[in-house]
Amino acid sequence: MKKLDLSKVKKYVEDNVGEFHQKRIDKLGLLKLKDVLRRKNPYLFKAKNIMTAQELIQGVVDAYISSSEEGIFGNWLEGLAVFVNRQVYGGRKSGIPGVDLEFDKDNIRYIVSIKSGPDWGNDDQIKKMVDNFNSARKVLKTSGAQINVTAINGCCYGRTTQRNNYKPKGDYYKYCGQVFWSFISGNNELYKEIVEPLGYLAKEKNDDYLKAYAQKINLFTKELANDFFKDSGEIDWDKLLEFNSKGNI
Repeated sequence: MKKLDLSKVKKYVEDNVGEFHQKRIDKLGLLKLKDVLRRKNPYLFKAKNIMTAQELIQGVVDAYISSSEEGIFGNWLEGLAVFVNRQVYGGRKSGIPGVDLEFDKDNIRYIVSIKSGPDWGNDDQIKKMVDNFNSARKVLKTSGAQINVTAINGCCYGRTTQRNNYKPKGDYYKYCGQVFWSFISGNNELYKEIVEPLGYLAKEKNDDYLKAYAQKINLFTKELANDFFKDSGEIDWDKLLEFNSKGNI
């Protein structure tokens, strides 16, 4: 185990955080209005008494962006976690499906699935993670080495509680927030140390994003008015519902 060099972590964050901002802009650029309208609940927007094109567009786009950003940033944090662990324990991005990080500590091979926060999946998704862990154990055991394997679901934020820390069947441990960052780095304060460099050029990058966002809202508002508005200037909810939900009956 080596001591974590926080200056290297800071430099990594500052050098790479622009990737997150660029992916936000790229994702926004690829967004198509009709794709979003098909995924969102038109009844909800009617129930909220939305009456203007801009309100409706901002509602569907913001809902899409919120879920999209969580995934984009979660993937970025995964890269940071692997970088940090490599400096201390020589960890690596695993080649085993479903395992994001693999490293050795105290004669134990840890296999880690990294998620953004603690409430990341439904029962089927959690079962899939457990299946991946079990498959990874088999792969490692057939390598011929006598390895003690421990599986970890690591969450980049949130609290590690008695309830979520250990699963009754012993399939895996769940470490969240401070406990997770300390586990992969040996530094109990790392979860706070990474906050400051995340703000590097944040205003400049966010200004670029807001410009792209405004352009997209304007384009979608025009498209919605052309395709889903009545001549009177009202939203044509029947036409919107037919586009979203009509079947071949």
